[in-house]
Amino acid sequence: MVTAAKRTVANAKLVDKERLYTLDDGIKVLKSAKPVKFDETVTIALNLGIDVKKTEQTVRGAVSLPHGTGRARKVIAFVKDPAKQEAARKAGALEVGSDELVKKVSDGWTDFDVAIAAPDMMGLVGKLGKVLGPQGKMPTPKSGTVTADVEKAVREFAAGKVEFRADAAGTVHAPVGKRSFEPQQLADNVRAFVAAVNALRPAATKGQFIRKVSLANTMGPGVNIDPAL
Repeated sequence: MVTAAKRTVANAKLVDKERLYTLDDGIKVLKSAKPVKFDETVTIALNLGIDVKKTEQTVRGAVSLPHGTGRARKVIAFVKDPAKQEAARKAGALEVGSDELVKKVSDGWTDFDVAIAAPDMMGLVGKLGKVLGPQGKMPTPKSGTVTADVEKAVREFAAGKVEFRADAAGTVHAPVGKRSFEPQQLADNVRAFVAAVNALRPAATKGQFIRKVSLANTMGPGVNIDPAL
C-alpha cells in the first residue's frame, strides 16, 4: 500500500511546473498519477483577466457538460403550481414545494446541492439570501436556476449541469468529470466548460481573458494547461 506522503511525492514528480501542457498531455499526467481508493473528481480552475471589484465584470453561469460530471446532484425546486411540482418530482427533484419548503430551508435545512426556483417564487425565495448566498446555492437567472421551465432545469442539474462563478481572485472552479472517464471524455468536458466561460466574457475586459488554466485530481497534482487548448 502506497502511503499518502509517498504518493504525493511521486505524483509531484510527474509534473513540470514550468511547462504549459497541451490538454491531451495534461490529462495523461492526471491519469498516470498514483491512485487512491475512490474515483477522484477532476477539477478545472480558470484565472480570468477581470476586475472583480466591478459588478459589470462578474462572470457567472452554468453549462451542461457533454459527458456529465460523474456525480448525481441533489436538487430542490421552489414552485407553486401543483402540476409543475409533480413534473419537478418526476424530473428528479429531492424536495419540491413553495411556502413550506422556504420555511424548511429558512430553519436551516441545506442538505442539497442546487436550488431551482420559478420566477413567481422569488418574492419568497429572495428572503433566503442569508442562508443560501454564502453556500452559493441562491437561485439566479444568470446560472439558469431561476426559470419558468423548472422541470427542464431540475433534470439538467440533477444529471450534473455545472454552475460556476468567479471568486474574489477572479478564478472560476468547477468539476469536469471523474478520473475513471476516458481521456476524450475529459477533453470534451474541459473544452465545453472553457467555451461556456469564454461566451460570458464581459465587454469591459481588456487583454487576455483566460490567463491561466489548470487541471487537478482530488488527491493529485495540479497541471497547467495552455489556455489556447
